[in-house]
Amino acid sequence: MEDLTPADKARYARHLTLPQIGEAGQAQLKSSRVFSVGAGGLGSPALLYLAAAGVGHLTIIDDDNIERSNLQRQILHADQDVGESKAESAMIRLKQLNPSITIEVHSARLTSENALNLMRGHDIVIDGTDNIPTRYLVGDACEMLGIPWVYGSIYQFEGQVSVFNLKGGPNYRDLFPTPPPPETVPSCEDGGVLGVLPGVIGSIQATEAIKVLLDIGESLRGRLLVYDALDMSMRTLNFSATERESITELIDYEGFCGMNADAMPFGEIGPSEYLARRKEGWNPLFIDTRNDLEASIVTLPDTDALIPHMDILLADLPKERDIVFYCRTGERSAVAAYALAKNGFDHSKLFNLAGGVHAWHVEIDASVPKY
Repeated sequence: MEDLTPADKARYARHLTLPQIGEAGQAQLKSSRVFSVGAGGLGSPALLYLAAAGVGHLTIIDDDNIERSNLQRQILHADQDVGESKAESAMIRLKQLNPSITIEVHSARLTSENALNLMRGHDIVIDGTDNIPTRYLVGDACEMLGIPWVYGSIYQFEGQVSVFNLKGGPNYRDLFPTPPPPETVPSCEDGGVLGVLPGVIGSIQATEAIKVLLDIGESLRGRLLVYDALDMSMRTLNFSATERESITELIDYEGFCGMNADAMPFGEIGPSEYLARRKEGWNPLFIDTRNDLEASIVTLPDTDALIPHMDILLADLPKERDIVFYCRTGERSAVAAYALAKNGFDHSKLFNLAGGVHAWHVEIDASVPKY
């Protein structure tokens, strides 16, 4: 364990007066290593407070770049950072906040191939992910490595937090044994999120991480905290470990969650190929699966109808026509195509516009807003 310097004692003076922390606890934080999966909505507040608290080593993995729509909630990043790597931007901001800590960044995606090597040697993991496959990956990797992790999730006005894999406690698979069907999983892109919500949930995650690192207080082990910002309420749901086989290897989590693009029952087509085929006489229906507000920002040429992806099964779409679906990035449109493929439509006639409006901006027309 590293000793505190005079500068440390000055910086963390308010910690040192807490009997539950003191100099020994602060030295423990200085010697701790935290792995954050993501530097976005949840990662921003969690990392800021962990850095400010003096956690000595922060590792950040995030393969995403900053978009202007992130700035409403991802407070690690600023307007001038748009287009830059989230991981790199986070490192710069955190170093400005606390130059004395070590920050390691990976501008990459966490995968079954790299997770164990990257996460090994850390004391705890912070979950700042926004998708189900990565959560199963994090949970399984932590179980194999014996590392606790602090789970966080946000949607619209509600957030959730729990601590998994702590001292033999339950893991993510004990709370969520099987993944939900892809067409039922909402996202912040679909339904929105209150800008301050990740600040609340991420701060709770940081609190739980510090408690676990110092072995103080009562953690959320075996409890799921649910926060509702609209009625300003919190409740906890108790859960326990289930009888199941131990995790011994990492798998294809996209496939496990029914989201493996190679196994999807529909075709993927890029904007350039789509336009080339149309020039050759192909005449598919071109369906926008976003919402009214997004369509008012931009609608791609020759769009035949606007049908939000959650309503796609209610639409009277012809089974004899080829159909191409699009959305902002290709995720919701893939869900729409998947839903129809599972409900009697010919797989060979369903296509997802890969990359959606964003890919159209890059490949076809840079004047199309990349919101």
